[in-house]
Amino acid sequence: MSKKNVAIIGYGGMGGWHAKHLLESDCANLIGIFDIKESRQELARERGIRAYDSLEQLLADPAVDIVTIATPNDVHKELAIKAMAAGKNVISEKPVTLCSSDLQEMFDASEKYSRLFVVHQNRRWDADFLAMKQIFESGLLGEVFNIESRVHGPRGIPGDWRHLKAHGGGMMLDWGVHLIDQMLQMVPDPIDSIYARMDHITNDEVDDGFKMDLYYKNGRVVRIEVGTTNFINLPRWYMQGTKGTAIINDWDLSGKAITCDDQEEGEVTPIITAAGLTKTMAPRKAETLTEHPIPKLSPDVHDFYRNICKAVDGVEPQLITHPQMMRVMKVMEAAFESDRVGAPVPFER
Repeated sequence: MSKKNVAIIGYGGMGGWHAKHLLESDCANLIGIFDIKESRQELARERGIRAYDSLEQLLADPAVDIVTIATPNDVHKELAIKAMAAGKNVISEKPVTLCSSDLQEMFDASEKYSRLFVVHQNRRWDADFLAMKQIFESGLLGEVFNIESRVHGPRGIPGDWRHLKAHGGGMMLDWGVHLIDQMLQMVPDPIDSIYARMDHITNDEVDDGFKMDLYYKNGRVVRIEVGTTNFINLPRWYMQGTKGTAIINDWDLSGKAITCDDQEEGEVTPIITAAGLTKTMAPRKAETLTEHPIPKLSPDVHDFYRNICKAVDGVEPQLITHPQMMRVMKVMEAAFESDRVGAPVPFER
C-alpha cells in the first residue's frame, strides 16, 4: 500500500486536528489545506503547510488522493459531491450532513464517481467506549438491560457557528452524533422507539443539550445524554446487568465493575436511612460481591486513516460504512421528531 496524499478543506479546530495527525501518519501525507479565511491560510503557511490559493486549485491538483472536509456542517454535502466529481476520495467531518436525504445524495455521488466516501467517527477509538463495549460483550454483567452514556460540561455551546441552526449547530449534531454512533456499534440490535427531549437553557435557536432514550425490541433501554450547563457531572458510563453493574466516571477510565456471585445471602440486616430503616436498600454482604477493574486499552486514532488508505487501495473494506452512517442520521432525525411531538416515535418497525 502506497501512502496517500490528503488535502484538508477548512483549517479550524478539527482541520488543525487532522493536519497534526496527518503530519505524524505512517500511511498518509498532508499535501495542503484551503480555508476561506486568509488568517487560517497564513497560519498554515507559518507552520510550513501549503495553502492552496482556491478550492478549485486544490480539487484540480492530481496529486491529491483524499480530501478531508472540516468545515461548518451545512456545506459538507456541497463540498463532498464537488470533490468526488473531481475524482477525489472524501472524508467528511461529523455530522456527515444535516439530513438523510442529503446523505443519500452523497452516497449516490460516491457510487456515480466510484469514489470512497466516509465520515470521521473518530470516537470509535475512545478508550472509555472500547472498555465499556468489552465489558458488555464479555457477558461479565449477565444480561445487560440498561446502558447510560453521558457527556457533561459547564461552558454552554461554543461561541462560533455551532450555536446557529443554519450552519447545523446544536449539541445533537455536535456530540450526539458521537454517542449515538458508539451506542449503535456496541448494541446493534433493532430499536423499537426513540424518545428525546432537547434542552434550550442558554438559547432558543439550537439545542444546548438533550436526553434521549432508545427502546430496543429485546427490552433493553439505552439513555444518551449531553449537557452543557452541568457544574457537577454524572458518570460518563453506567451499565446494569442481571449479575452486576459497571461504571466509568470520566475520560480517565476511573471506575469499576461489581458482580454479584451469590444472589442468596441469607438473612439481611436492615440499615438505618434518614428517618427510617430498610432491608431493600441494605448493601450486600462483601463476600457475595467481586470487584473488577475497568479494562485499560490503548487504541490508536491513526487506525482511522490506515483503514481509509487501505480501503482506497481495495485492501480492506471501510470500517465506517454507508448503512452505519445512515442509521446514525435516522436516529438523530427521530430524536428531533420526538422532541417536536413530545412523545416517543417508532423506529425500525
